[in-house]
Amino acid sequence: MDEWFAAYIVGTGRLPLFSFFVAFVSGFLLIRLSVRMIRARVRWWPGNLTPGGLHIHHVVFGVAFMLVGGVAGLLITEREGWSIAVAAGLFGFGSALVLDEFALILHLRDVYWTEQGRTSVDAVFVAIALSGLLLTGLRPVGWTEFQSTAQGAALAQTWLAALVLVNLAGSAVSLLKGKIWSGIAGVFVPGIGVVAAVRLAVPDSPWARWYYPEDSAKLTLAVRRDQRVRRPLIRTKIRFQELIAGRHDLMPETHAESHTPPSRSPEARPSPGGAGGPSAQGD
Repeated sequence: MDEWFAAYIVGTGRLPLFSFFVAFVSGFLLIRLSVRMIRARVRWWPGNLTPGGLHIHHVVFGVAFMLVGGVAGLLITEREGWSIAVAAGLFGFGSALVLDEFALILHLRDVYWTEQGRTSVDAVFVAIALSGLLLTGLRPVGWTEFQSTAQGAALAQTWLAALVLVNLAGSAVSLLKGKIWSGIAGVFVPGIGVVAAVRLAVPDSPWARWYYPEDSAKLTLAVRRDQRVRRPLIRTKIRFQELIAGRHDLMPETHAESHTPPSRSPEARPSPGGAGGPSAQGD
């Protein structure tokens, strides 16, 4: 095991990324355990940090860890020692705390256990997938070729740059069409993002809201496909996420100054109903 770690992690320069990945996953599991214990009102578990009545969310600590780890990583020149591993670990742990409250940052209000709070879990899963792919040695399309200094490589790199731009454009459109995993996979595997980009968008995606008018044929086809293919997969994903992160079943608070337009998703998303004030939601 030691030989494998030295050869495939340290020897390939992946020690900082490995430390980031392990700390990120550990930090996410730890904070989700904590907030679920707080929500369950387990008496012996430390509760929310509320000095003077001010609820300090764990995103605050995450930002602090990221700053310490990030600045330390910039200062440390040795890329294979324990010091850079610790710095990367601090950055990964802090990133987990921040992304776990991504929905709070996005909506600027506490939606942690509501349906909107699932955005945080989705963001964490995307980050784990990306860092995991990079840890295996997989790199975005064109990464290795653009670093080549061989004679005659400039012409090939020019053509490759055009192909990479097309591929990245396809991945970007895929993301706008609500196809998150296709968009991410398209960054690493050429063609996937382009194929996903020319297909129908998810009904409640930004692309559908911009280009699929109500009662249009495209929206009707998108809804039909969503009901038949995507919804069963989404339900499976939600069950898996809830097993790890807990159930997002609280009703979001209504704000007079803000209005959320109704979703064009093909099926309603009712909240099963769950009560609990801020003290039961966890930090």
